[in-house]
Amino acid sequence: MVSSISRSQSSISEGYVAKSEGLTTGIETSFALNLIPLPTTALFGTDGIRGKVGELLSAPLALQIGFWAGIVLRDHAPQKGPVILGQDSRNSSDMLAMALSAGLTAAGLEVWYLGLCPTPCVAYLTSVTDAIGGVMISASHNPPEDNGIKIFGASGGKLSKGLQAEIEAGLRGKIAPGVGVSNCGRHYSRTELVADYGQALQQPLQPQVNLQGMKIVLDLAWGAAVGLAPLIFTQMGADVICLHNQADGDRINVNCGSTHLDILAAAVKEYHADMGFAFDGDADRVLAVDNTGRQVNGDYILYLWGRHLQAQQQLPDNLIISTVMANLGFEKAWQKLGGNMIRTAVGDQYVQAEMLKTGGMLGGEQSGHILCHHYGITGDGLLTALHLAAVVKAAGISLGEMVDQSFQTYPQLLQNVRVEDREKRLGWENCEPVQKAIAQAEAAMGDTGRILVRASGTEPVIRVMVEAADTELVNYWTKELVSQVQQHIA
Repeated sequence: MVSSISRSQSSISEGYVAKSEGLTTGIETSFALNLIPLPTTALFGTDGIRGKVGELLSAPLALQIGFWAGIVLRDHAPQKGPVILGQDSRNSSDMLAMALSAGLTAAGLEVWYLGLCPTPCVAYLTSVTDAIGGVMISASHNPPEDNGIKIFGASGGKLSKGLQAEIEAGLRGKIAPGVGVSNCGRHYSRTELVADYGQALQQPLQPQVNLQGMKIVLDLAWGAAVGLAPLIFTQMGADVICLHNQADGDRINVNCGSTHLDILAAAVKEYHADMGFAFDGDADRVLAVDNTGRQVNGDYILYLWGRHLQAQQQLPDNLIISTVMANLGFEKAWQKLGGNMIRTAVGDQYVQAEMLKTGGMLGGEQSGHILCHHYGITGDGLLTALHLAAVVKAAGISLGEMVDQSFQTYPQLLQNVRVEDREKRLGWENCEPVQKAIAQAEAAMGDTGRILVRASGTEPVIRVMVEAADTELVNYWTKELVSQVQQHIA
């Protein structure tokens, strides 16, 4: 375990990375010399450490994160093993990967470097090998100038909050390594392991399912899935048309992928395709477009996949885990099928935690993070897309017809208000005028609508969502709440 040191023993000011003189020996001494300014707010958000490169994220900080993640993973591991490291296509990902690997090897660990790969690939390979943890460098759906560091435990799941806190304590100079690092670790290129993940995606579907006769458009967002997704869908028998299918750090997620579906929708109609799938930069989420060019979000994906699993008696208690963002129309339709729904806070880690707690096998988010424990351990865009295509193939009707026969969504409007000040953003609930406006809106809509205001854990924005049976109410109260956030917080 990592041992604590008292404040009187430490010569470190709050908010800086270092360790007090006398606590380090050998290779650890170099880490004690680096003073890196850190924000006073928590480094770990809902999906790792994320921010603009050159501001929050830098090579020196990544070096320290690698070192302290290595120390914490090492001290909690039952046996020795490597750490698996992957990245997306951002221009900064190479730099951060090398810095992280340097930190991990300085902690005495072996690094298996995958290179370009989806985030779920790191999670999967961590879970099926002797790895003691995994690290993915990606800011998911964020713009190219951002990046992030996601850390997985030995099970392949997101690192627990307790271990995140230990890593952060090390970064802030509050703890010291309990056992000296006497040996340097080694860095190995293991890019061949990405193919093992690709085979694991297909294996549960073959040979019973193939996608022959289906024309599918893939928007790969210039990101992590550019090499793997077309190969897998082609191997499954589909006729594949690709968009944004080169690794491009300047254009990752820019007007494409899961946050911009217009180009995909146009391509599906132009090529008379059966459906289209849009991934984000690290391919842990996916959204679909049906054969008419209509967008199919995570609520519909959960409903259609859930109904299929329900018919196969593979959905315990007919339970789906979703978040507070799930549309009321989806929830009511699922209940009509005899289904149950539990809502969590926004973030796939909360969905995952509730699935583990309840034994739920299917869960996810409207934004396209879908988890199915029959086939995977984390949100996986490629896995979800393959299985949705298989569900459509088995149904014998188009995706558009399946959507028509499912449910009607309640009008829902989501707007993001950019708030660069991290402390103001995370402390928005202390703003009295905004709270007063929320109370007025809730009183006006009563049981016919709902409001969700929250600070994003992955972007410098406050999200304002209003949902109601009446579109005019949705538009009015969204405008009012956004105005209050802009005036008093942004």
